[in-house]
Amino acid sequence: MAVISDHHSWAVAFGVLGNIISVLVYLAPLPTFYKIYRKKSTESFQSLPYQVALFSSMLWLYYALIKKGAFLLITINSFGCIVETVYIAMYIAYASRNSRMSAMKLFVAMNVGLFSLILILTNFLVKSSIRLQVLGWICVAISVSVFAAPLNIIARVIRTRSVEFMPFSLSFFLTLSAIMWFAYGLFMKDLCVALPNVLGFILGLLQMLLYAMYRNTEKTKEENKLPEVEEMKTIVVLSTFGASEVYPVAVDININNTKEDKKNNEQTTGEPDKTDHKSLEDSCDLHSDECPV
Repeated sequence: MAVISDHHSWAVAFGVLGNIISVLVYLAPLPTFYKIYRKKSTESFQSLPYQVALFSSMLWLYYALIKKGAFLLITINSFGCIVETVYIAMYIAYASRNSRMSAMKLFVAMNVGLFSLILILTNFLVKSSIRLQVLGWICVAISVSVFAAPLNIIARVIRTRSVEFMPFSLSFFLTLSAIMWFAYGLFMKDLCVALPNVLGFILGLLQMLLYAMYRNTEKTKEENKLPEVEEMKTIVVLSTFGASEVYPVAVDININNTKEDKKNNEQTTGEPDKTDHKSLEDSCDLHSDECPV
């Protein structure tokens, strides 16, 4: 009896610590979204990790409501649902048109459609005696996806040798959170809680290792390419379509400058610039079937 009581006390202790650290995990992307708010652009950030995190929080909240004595799971996942919803709303507000449509489609498909499907299936097609176990293993599968979602960021860090889009604070608190929730699941004898956090611990350590490897590389790159970066930022600010639209914007700027030069020449000499007429005649000679004249 005393052993059971001790196990419960340790579970509560790790659960409370897990709540505290998980709150910090949920708040870790705040600098990222402050940057998005300040620049009014999502740049190269993606909504997938936050969409999957919201879906996971919704499922774990559903699991905790069915399971008895899981108040600590209810509190943290309720907080997670609220925070992730705010993040996704900010992403949709400041994303480009294509990114916004993709994020909205993903939200409707995953967090509305798929969650509703799981809710219906587990309530009407699964027996009440095994409902908790079935839902628990669904949560395990989704939790693995949550921890695996940063894999595309890890691949990008290795490819570009830049840690710009992988904040160290998020990786650090993710690792601590995985340790706490693994211990909580272990003392509560809940394999569905303990198992996915083993993968979370491994991925968290990997992210921190990559950050330690490439953080100095990023500083060197910024120092060597400072003039070029500033020039690119000036161009990107003119367009909200992201880096892929840099070249067309630069062309438009040159065209506008050329038109201004022609206008100044006409005002100075009092004669119209004949360059456009010559170019049009050359175009007619080359493509007589497409000439507008």
